[in-house]
This record gives sequence, C-alpha cells and structure tokens, in this order.
Amino acid sequence: MAMNTQGRPSRPLHTPDPGAYDDTFSGSKGLDQAEPLIFERQTYDKTGVDFEAPKGKPSRLGALERSDDLGLPGLSEPEAMRHYVRLSRKNYAIDIGLYPLGSCTMKHNPRLNEKLARLPGFSDIHPLQPQSTVQGAFELIGDLAHWLMTLTNMPTVAMSPKAGAHGELCGMMAIRAALDARGESHRRRVLVPESAHGTNPATAVQCGFHVDEIPANAIGRVDMEAFKAKLGDDVAAIMLTNPNTCGLFESDIREIADLMHEAGGYFYCDGANFNAISGRVRPGDLGVDAMHFNLHKTYSTPHGGGGPGSGPTVLSEALAKFAPLPFVIKDGDSWRMVEDEADAKAQGADPFGRMVAFHGQMGMFTRAMSYMLSHGADGLKMASEDAVLNANYVLARLKNVMTPSFDGLCMHEALFDDRFLKDTGVTTLDFAKAMIDEGYHPMTMYFPLVVHGAMLIEPTESESKASVDRFCDTLEALAGAAKAGETERFTAAPRFAPAKRLDETRAARQPVLRWTPPSTDAQAAE
Repeated sequence: MAMNTQGRPSRPLHTPDPGAYDDTFSGSKGLDQAEPLIFERQTYDKTGVDFEAPKGKPSRLGALERSDDLGLPGLSEPEAMRHYVRLSRKNYAIDIGLYPLGSCTMKHNPRLNEKLARLPGFSDIHPLQPQSTVQGAFELIGDLAHWLMTLTNMPTVAMSPKAGAHGELCGMMAIRAALDARGESHRRRVLVPESAHGTNPATAVQCGFHVDEIPANAIGRVDMEAFKAKLGDDVAAIMLTNPNTCGLFESDIREIADLMHEAGGYFYCDGANFNAISGRVRPGDLGVDAMHFNLHKTYSTPHGGGGPGSGPTVLSEALAKFAPLPFVIKDGDSWRMVEDEADAKAQGADPFGRMVAFHGQMGMFTRAMSYMLSHGADGLKMASEDAVLNANYVLARLKNVMTPSFDGLCMHEALFDDRFLKDTGVTTLDFAKAMIDEGYHPMTMYFPLVVHGAMLIEPTESESKASVDRFCDTLEALAGAAKAGETERFTAAPRFAPAKRLDETRAARQPVLRWTPPSTDAQAAE
C-alpha cells in the first residue's frame, strides 16, 4: 500500500488503472467496470468519425487554422458511450440514496418539473427574440416573482441573479446604492456572524465593505452582547444566515433587525437555508431588507453539478427602487422588459446598474413555478415542516452514540462534532470515508468552522422514515465500531470503492489540473 503524509494507507501501488480494483485481473469487479481517463486510452491513431476534407473551399480561419493533431483519443461510438456510462456509475446521486450534505438541501426533485422545463415554449426561446414572441415566458417570470414576494412579504424581487452568491452581490449592491443615495458613503463596515455562510464575507468585500466578525454564543447563535458592542455610525449592514450553518434558527432575529435599523444599517439575510422555513416564516416580517433564494436548493432544480443556478433577491421597501436592470413588468395587457435607466426611472425606480446581459435562467424559473404549483401553499409549508422533522429525528436517533454540538432542537440539519471519537484513533475524515464503504455519501465535514470536527447532516423532507432509519442504523454501527477499537476499518477506508484512500493534503497543495502523457524516455537505473 502507498502511504500518505499522515501515514495512512493511500491507493495500492499495483492498481492497474485509476478507478480500478486491485484484487481482480481485469481491474473490474462484478458490474463495476474499471475505466481509465479518456486520454489514458492512448488510441490517437484512429478516429471514431471521419470527415472528408472540404473540396474547393478555402479555409476562413486564416492564421488560426489548426496545423497539428488535436491530441484527442479516437473512440468508436460504443466505446465513447461505455466510457461515460461507466463514469456515471462511479457517481453518488440522489437517485441512488440519501444525500446527507448539510447546508446544501440535496433533495429529490420531481421529474414532472424537468418535463415542464423542457417544453419548447420555455426551453427553445432565445434571449434576443422580439418581446412580443415570449409573452408566456414573461408571464411565468411575473407569476414566480409574485409568489416569491408573497412567501417573503417583500415588495420587490430582482429575478436576474444567476446563483446564490450572485444574489448576495445583488442585495449588497442595493444596500450600497441606498447608503450612497442617503449621503452616507462612510458606512462601509458589515457585521458577519461566524455562523454565516462563507460567501457572505466574500460578497461584502467584493462590494467594497469591510467585514467585522461577530462570535457565536454557547448555544450556536449570534452573541447579542458582542453584536450590540459593534454597532456604530459606520455600520452598513449585517449579513446573517437564518437558519444558520449550525442548523439553528436565530431566536433573536427580530431584535437584531430592530437594532440594526436603529443604528442606520440594513439587514441582509442569506436565504440558502430557506427550505427549512418556506411557507412557515416570512422574512419581511422579521425585518429583513434583502434576501436571496437558491431556487436550485429550495424550489426544484438538480443541485450540486456546478450549475445552472438561480438566485432571485427580494428587497424591502427601503431598497426596492434600487433593484437592478433588467426587470419584467405588466404594461396594460402585455408584458415587457425594462432594460434601460431612463425607462426604469419612468417606472419610479433608480437601479444600481445591470448585473447580467440577459434576464435569468428560464429553466430554473419553470421548475420553481412547477414545484410551487404542484405543492400549493400547504405543500410548501409541509415540506419545510417535514425537513425539520427529519433532521430532529436524526438528532434524536444519534444523540446517544454521537455528540450533538448544541442542546435542544435543530432546524433542517443536525450538527454533531467529534467528541464521541475521542481516544479511538478515528477522525471525522476517517468516519466519513467509512460511510463510503457502507454505500453513503458522507455528510458535510469540518463545517461550520465554529465546531471542531463538525459533521453536518441534512436529510431533507424527501426522505422517508425507512430511509432515515437505515442511514441512522449505519451511523450507529460505525460509531460503535470506532469505540470498539476497529480503527483499521476507518483508517483504511474506503476499501470497497474503485478509488481508494487519497492523500488529501497533497491533493490540495499539489493539484494535478492537466493530464500529460507519460514520458517515453527510458528511466536511468538507480
């Protein structure tokens, strides 16, 4: 076995191919097929599809015309298909099992919504089409905006942000525009609790603000005394995640909002965890001035593949007129898009600018609208209640074998730390790797940073009691094995996955981001 820098087993040195098993001749194991990188096939002397050179047509590429081989392997159609199907079998997915990542809401999304998003009237339109030809799409955007405002009790929503962090940027830019309009450009300090999402301080800095961190108290919420001590006439806003990354509802949120407003600042709420409170709590009632949604978390889009995202941002009355261009309005019997500043000012708006070339993600809007219509108001409320119920069931099932980080009930996710692994020789990372051998994707590890060895579990509302019980049974058994001294079971894990234990430290510090062919030069003898 190769060893990593911590002295832990890495992958076996004699593994025939990356992603292959070392205990079979072929590298495959049953239905799990060994599959190297497509470049490692080294079949550069053939091509799957061959086109004849065009006759009598001069190249229009000029100096950009290709003069050498592409360097891509040539695969037949069956070979190419098998390559990608085999790779897909190495992925964990919500269609395979429970996805316990915390602060991510990796839930099942009905295929009906995918079907509706692929209707030609939504999927085949082009952003440069005449507006008269996309009236149905505009109406859907308007209807979705109405329901987002209804769910939050907020007067305006910017639909154009492309993702959660982009929505944060939208909200903070609106806050900056409002401060500048008030003649208070000296307010450039933003308070960020240490239990907020990591994008919050990054967004504040991106907007030209200075970040001032607020510590958490003993129960995982904002330390109110520390918060009050940091208020001043240079404070622009607070960026608070609620429910926070500890899976807890900020019980002092109304007081936080009131104190911030009294100090002349604004309240930005990170809505990434809105799946816990949608239909139950309206952020506008809590004093929130700006909040983004993650439609790809809360309202039905496959999440975790790197895109597409969508982060509509609701704004309070104090910020409404600063919403960015473009936006859709109902003008008589038809819909149209407001795209320039003069038109916006005629509507009583004063946009801070334009964030995107086009309006937003039509597929995301369609899925979200389909999700809302199929659930109804009572269904959205029940989804939030079931998400919280499932998380508290996990907390109740595991609190006697693992160590909850905080006392009492949680919201949509249960947070544990590594105290139950003390003196076992097993770390949070080892425990997570052992979960892979049991057929589960690990929970969120080492986050939030306020808890040592954190393990953050979010079962979501889409898991049945049977699937949650099976998951909890597995974690109970693993906790028992760790305490019983079965250390090697954890330090050698994963044993049953094609890719074995990696050196995470080296991978982080020396990432290999480009494949290069192996050298053909003869190696000198030592």
